[in-house]
Amino acid sequence: MTKTNAPAPRLEETQAFIRAVRARVATVVVGQDVVVERLLIGLFTGGHLLLQGVPGLAKTLLVSALSKSIDLDFARVQFTIDLLPSDIVGSQVLDQRKNEFVVRKGPVFTNLLLADEINRAAPKVQGALLEAMQERKVTIGNETFRLPAPFLVIATQNPVEQAGTFELPEAQLDRFMLVHRLGYPSEDEEREILARNAALGVAKQDKGAVVQTEFDVLDQEPVGSTAQIVAAMEAVNSVHVSETFVRHVVDIVNRSRTHPAVELGCSPRAGIALVKASRARALMHGRNYAIPEDLFALAEDAMLHRMRLKYEAVAEGLTGRDVLEDLLKTLGAPQTGALSTAAAV
Repeated sequence: MTKTNAPAPRLEETQAFIRAVRARVATVVVGQDVVVERLLIGLFTGGHLLLQGVPGLAKTLLVSALSKSIDLDFARVQFTIDLLPSDIVGSQVLDQRKNEFVVRKGPVFTNLLLADEINRAAPKVQGALLEAMQERKVTIGNETFRLPAPFLVIATQNPVEQAGTFELPEAQLDRFMLVHRLGYPSEDEEREILARNAALGVAKQDKGAVVQTEFDVLDQEPVGSTAQIVAAMEAVNSVHVSETFVRHVVDIVNRSRTHPAVELGCSPRAGIALVKASRARALMHGRNYAIPEDLFALAEDAMLHRMRLKYEAVAEGLTGRDVLEDLLKTLGAPQTGALSTAAAV
């Protein structure tokens, strides 16, 4: 692929912008550097993200901190069993004064939409997001409306709890460019979390007071603008991707479809996601060209949710990570802990 490399001034400006956003998020969120990187990758490439992790890992706080770090409109929808599609996209309501129906837009009309615990809503509601996520538009009644730009859906999911939840359809999972799985913090990070929380204090309110949380100390003044996001998008689009890199991506995606343990392999969206995300990651690491490390680091987030193992493979104890590591070995990835090691680079 022939692309003009990003000019040095723009590369430096974008990296300074990224460092400022990371520093702002770090004032309220301890660790989670890889997650912040994935959020910025999604923002710079227009790809939606799904964050999987048990409760208490700061998923919601991360998204809220990112929205306040950049001058973006932010909306949060708590998905529940009784949620309706109109609660997300909007609906037509009767204006009794004019005796006519008017459109009342829903929370989807924003730059950054947090779909909290997305698997708690019924499939009909989850399906309401498909048009918005794929085409950046929604239909209300007989009218079609374009969503603001940029538009990014960041969904959260508890992968352990099953009561009162619905499995996400493959069609919707495929719309997420990356699915990142959050882990527990290290011992040092957890000590820092506890120390920061203990120092939050109490805020007087009305005639009483409330104990502050991390959400209360988020700085409202953004450190980045939408113009800087546009510049970062343009810089990402100019990152060079070699023909060899593209062949590697096509090869690993095709191997996922023919692996003996896989029933359903990756769709072409997996390859598109790998190339786009690798470009953004290369830029964030100070390069104007993608390298195999980018592919190894992003393979799990881009491919794992698009693969379904055969029943026999699951019965034998194989996991998606095992199969993916086997696929990556054909490209020369490290054989021991390839995914976790590359993701931390």
